[in-house]
Amino acid sequence: MHFSVSKKKFEVEVVEKVELLFFLAGHRPRMLPPLHAHACAPAGLFKGCPSASRLHCAFHLPRIQISLSDFLHSKGGRQARQAVLIMSRLLLSGVFFLMCWRSCESSATRALTCDTRAADLDPTAGGVLVSCPPDCTRRRLSVFGSHVYAAVSSVCGAALHSGAVGDGGGEVRVRRLPGRQRYVGSLSNGVQSQTLSHWSASFSLSAPEDQRAQELIRDSGATTRPAKKTVKKMSVKKVGNKDCQMDIAVVMDSSSNLGRRRFNLQKSFVSKLVAMLKVGVNGPHVALVQASDIPRTEFLLSNYTQPKELQFAIKELPHLGGETNTGKAMTQAAETLFTQRVGARRAHPRVMLVLVDGWPADDLRPAAAAARRSGVNVFLVAVTKPAPDELAAVPDRDFAKQAVCKDNGFFSYHMPSWFGTTKHVKPLAQRLCSMDALLCSRTCHNAANIGFLIDGSSSVGDPNFRTVLDFLAAVADKFDISDMGTSVGAVQFTYDQRLEFGPREHASKDGVKAALRGIPYMSGGTATGSAISYAAQNLFRPTSAGRNFLIVVTDGQSYDDVGGPALAAQNQGISVFSVGVAWAPMDDLRAMASQPKDEHIFFSRHFGGLEDLVDDLVHAICRDFDVKN
Repeated sequence: MHFSVSKKKFEVEVVEKVELLFFLAGHRPRMLPPLHAHACAPAGLFKGCPSASRLHCAFHLPRIQISLSDFLHSKGGRQARQAVLIMSRLLLSGVFFLMCWRSCESSATRALTCDTRAADLDPTAGGVLVSCPPDCTRRRLSVFGSHVYAAVSSVCGAALHSGAVGDGGGEVRVRRLPGRQRYVGSLSNGVQSQTLSHWSASFSLSAPEDQRAQELIRDSGATTRPAKKTVKKMSVKKVGNKDCQMDIAVVMDSSSNLGRRRFNLQKSFVSKLVAMLKVGVNGPHVALVQASDIPRTEFLLSNYTQPKELQFAIKELPHLGGETNTGKAMTQAAETLFTQRVGARRAHPRVMLVLVDGWPADDLRPAAAAARRSGVNVFLVAVTKPAPDELAAVPDRDFAKQAVCKDNGFFSYHMPSWFGTTKHVKPLAQRLCSMDALLCSRTCHNAANIGFLIDGSSSVGDPNFRTVLDFLAAVADKFDISDMGTSVGAVQFTYDQRLEFGPREHASKDGVKAALRGIPYMSGGTATGSAISYAAQNLFRPTSAGRNFLIVVTDGQSYDDVGGPALAAQNQGISVFSVGVAWAPMDDLRAMASQPKDEHIFFSRHFGGLEDLVDDLVHAICRDFDVKN
C-alpha cells in the first residue's frame, strides 16, 4: 500500500478508521487514546525507516469491554466480519506506518576521515552518528581532553582515546556540549590526548544506541530484513588559499629580552599574518614553536586548519621568558614538525618563519644547515637592530645571513619595532607564498640523481659482493626516492658493463633496495674507466649541475685509465665519489674523485667496514649538493 498524504492528514484518517472499527464492533470509545511506541514492528513494512528507528515502531490500544473475536461470532457479527477484516488490515498497516513516521529520525551514518574534527561537523541539535575508518592509530591525531573533548579535537582520535572504537574503526555517536575551562590530557588506549586551557565548544562520545534493540529482536525470534545503510559523505568546511599550500613552522621569540608587552605585540602580528595567509584545509597549515631556554612546541601543523581557531590558539600563548635560544628552537622545528607522522603533508613546500627580537643567544648555523638538508625554506624576520653600544654583546652579527635559506635578500626581512607592524603583514605573506622562489624546497634527499657503479670482478667474491649491495641499499635508504624525487640506477662492471636497472625503473625506496640486493654477481676482470663512461651515458639524464652523483665502489686496480673518463663525467655535471675497499689503490681513487678530493674519497680496509661509511658518504653528497645548488 502506498501513502502519499501528509502526516497530519494521514493521522486523522487512521483515527477515523479506528473509530469505524469500534463502531462496527458496537463499542464506540469515549475518547481515542494516543498511540504509543513500545514494541518492535515488522522490519519489512517500512524500508524508509532506519533499522535503529524501526525497532521502536509499534502501538498499543487500551482494553475494551468486549473482544473483537467475541463480537465476530455473535449475532450480527457475520454481517460485518468481512468489513472488519479489511479494516483491521488497513488499521495495522496504517498505525505501524504512523508510529514509524513519528519515531524515525535522520540517523544516516556520516563517514569521517581520521583528521575530521568535531568543529568541522555540520551543526546539529542532538547527537549525530558517524563512522570512523580503520587504522587511525597509525597517524598522529590531535586530541584535547579526556571523556569530554574540545571541539578542535579529531573525532576519531577521541573515539580511540575513549575506547568507543578500536583500531578497526566503527560507528560512534557524537554529542555536542558547551565549551568549558581546562581540558585535561591523558594516555588512554594507546592515544595521548593534550591539555587545553579552554575552548568554546565540546563534545562527548557514546556507542550506537541500537545494540540492545538488536539483541531484543534476536531474543524474540523475530525475523528482520536488513536495511541498506545510507552512508553520507561528511560535509567539511574546505577553506584556505589554494595558491599557498605551504606547511609553515613559526618560531616565535619568547625570551625575557622581549618583555610581556612586546611579546603581546608579536602575537598580534603573527595573528594578522595567519589571517592574511588564509589558513585552511586546502591552504597553508601552521605549526608554532616558542624560543626560550628550552624550545616548546605549542601546536602542530595538523592542529588548526581554521583561521579563527588558529588565531585563538596564538592569543592564548604564554610568555615563557629565559634566553633567546633561537637555534635550538629552529632545530626542534626542523627535526620534529615536518614529518607525515605529525601532520606534515606529502609534497607540500616546507617553510620556517623565524622571529628574532634583537639577536639570538646561540649559533643558528647548525640549525639552518639541518633545515636546508630537510628541504625547509627558512625566512628570518629581525626586529630592532642592536644599538652601537650593544654590538660587542652580539655573538654573530651576520646571524640573519647564516640562518636563511639563501642570502639573496628575499629570505631576510627587517622591521624597526613591534609597533606599527600591520603594514609588513601583506609583503611578508606574499614572500611566504611565492612557491617559485622557495629555493630550498629541492634538497639532496629529494632531488638527487644517484648512480651506483659496482665492481663485480673475481677478486671481490660473492659473499663480499653481497656486503657491497647491503652497503649501497643502506645509502639508498637515506634518500626520498619517488617518481618525482630522488632517482637511483645501478651498473655492474668487470671487463664488460651491465645495466642492472635504470634511474627511473624503481620509483620507491623499497623497490630500489630490493633491486640492489637482487643483483647477481658477474665475476671477471676490472675495467673501471670504460665502466665510468658507460654509467655516465646510461644512468644520468640532462639536468642542472650539482644534482648528479656517481658512486664508484671497487676493490682493486683498474686495467684501463680511470682519470680521463672520470674527468669527462665531471664535465657533464656529474660529481664522482670513489669508495675503495681492501686492495683498491689510492692513486685510482684520487684520479676518479671530484674536487675537493678529500671530500669525495672513502676507503675501508675490509668489506665489513663499509657500513661505517654510510652516514659520511650521505653527508658528503648533501654537502656537495648544497654547495652547487
